Amino acid sequence: MEITRLFDVIPYQLENYPTDKCLSIKNGNEWKSYSTQDVIDEANKLSAGLIKKGIKPGDKVALVSFNRPEWIFVDMAIEQIGAISIPLYPNITVKDYYYTIEQSGAKLAFVEGKDLFDKVSEAIVDTPTCEAIYTFDKVDDANHWSSIQTDYESEAEEIEKRKAAIKPDDLATIIYTSGTTGFPKGVMLTHRNILSNSEGVAERFNAIESGYRALSFLPLCHIFERTASYTHMRLGVEVYFTSIETIGEAMKEIKPHYFATVPRLLEKVYDKIVKKGYDLTGVKKNLFFWALKLGEKYDPNKDNGWWYNKQLKLANKLIFSKWREALGGNILFIISGAAALQPRLARVFWAAQIPLLEAYGLTETSPGISFSKIEPGGYRLGCVGPLLKDVKVRIADDGEIQVAGPGIMQGYYKLPEQTAEVLKDGWFNTGDIGEYKDGFLKITDRKKEIFKTSGGKYIAPQQMENKFKESMYIEQIMVVGESQKHPAALIVPDYESVAEWCKIHHSSCATIEEMLKSEKVRAKFDKEMAHYNKEFANYEQVKKYTLMAEAWSIEGGELTPTLKLKRKNILAKYKTEVADFYKEEV
Repeated sequence: MEITRLFDVIPYQLENYPTDKCLSIKNGNEWKSYSTQDVIDEANKLSAGLIKKGIKPGDKVALVSFNRPEWIFVDMAIEQIGAISIPLYPNITVKDYYYTIEQSGAKLAFVEGKDLFDKVSEAIVDTPTCEAIYTFDKVDDANHWSSIQTDYESEAEEIEKRKAAIKPDDLATIIYTSGTTGFPKGVMLTHRNILSNSEGVAERFNAIESGYRALSFLPLCHIFERTASYTHMRLGVEVYFTSIETIGEAMKEIKPHYFATVPRLLEKVYDKIVKKGYDLTGVKKNLFFWALKLGEKYDPNKDNGWWYNKQLKLANKLIFSKWREALGGNILFIISGAAALQPRLARVFWAAQIPLLEAYGLTETSPGISFSKIEPGGYRLGCVGPLLKDVKVRIADDGEIQVAGPGIMQGYYKLPEQTAEVLKDGWFNTGDIGEYKDGFLKITDRKKEIFKTSGGKYIAPQQMENKFKESMYIEQIMVVGESQKHPAALIVPDYESVAEWCKIHHSSCATIEEMLKSEKVRAKFDKEMAHYNKEFANYEQVKKYTLMAEAWSIEGGELTPTLKLKRKNILAKYKTEVADFYKEEV
């Protein structure tokens, strides 16, 4: 059969790669698996129940949950009866739930457990369209999701009639962007939009075979992981749902062949590895950092000579092999997307025979625009890969990347003016600044994040922040300075690393407050900043900084669900600190 609608993916798997472990999740100490046929059966029973509940083609149904098989069941059940899924992040505010459910007109909501049931219940009090909430977990005084399921045969004729009527260019889902500023916008995506991306990504997975295993822990409500899920299933790959907190344990048990992640998580993994290196002593410690320095010089497209290659082979045997074992021992590659990746990380992981394939896109492009290849010559440091199938790119006069192709959204739901601002004659304005050369796309910064100093110099903060985050003592950083004489920075220290440094250097840092007041710590950060400032022109260098007492988080409103900075929120929250950088300057 041919895949032309999203709900065709699982029947396609049944026909070509049926498996007893289509979707799996850990319950207690055991992994519970659903076969390909199980997934179809669960979705069909739910589709029948939704029809009996009065859900019609074009009706909206909200889905609020962390990754689990039920997410896929509900998604498929909604799609195949012509309804529109509204996936929402499980960690946004009640105000955001109210806005998105009210704006989309969702009639029903499926949520994970009690906490989300309470939040969404509060949100829909004043939302007349939402008639009921169903939970995946058993919750007192709440309807369990299985209660809406009914016998497929009772509605089989209607389900098949609706499926036959659904066309590839019909609206399939409205995905609300995480929103770095203001309320999120609902991105309207069709079956063809998402499937064109899934097909393009599948072409890059030449090394993947049916029966291989993938971990899924990035939120399914985000288009990056959602499109990945359709790709897994069309290839017959077994999907194992886990969480960021339990990913290390899942790696050892499942021994995955690949997974998708975001740079922030890779940075955390790398920092933990380096910290373990500092705990070593003697020859082991020397070998560890010798291997690390070798890795930092690696380039997949260059030959550093026989002596370097010989050393790297030894480093892989002695040091990097342990990294691969920690990832389960089967990793063919890791996909990094949703934000810029530090080139240093790319070098080291590639040197360790753990290829990092960078992907680039936006919710509005379903999401893929470009994707690295694992084959020789298919990856280039600092770039986000060659374009995906049927995608076109051009660079505007101001450097903005513009994209056309089958993945471009229909528009923003009920927002025609905002749609017209970014979508013109089939070309979408990404808001990213970049270059396209020799078939490779490179992102240099976000258009809206670039700012100009009072001296007229342009500052690209994202590149600078990535460089400063190479310091093991800097957890998070935001470069500021629009219309000021020079850049400055708000810095969240890596409190654990700084505390360890304090112990070694006999500095009193029993609390974070003491750490931030310590003159020795300040002197250490002065050295770190001076070291990384050397990478930039004088006008780009950070002249002042302050250390923050609290880490930025999704819950605090400083980060998006994919761990990108919400710059507007951070500037508003720390306006006093930012003002202090410049108050004595005229």
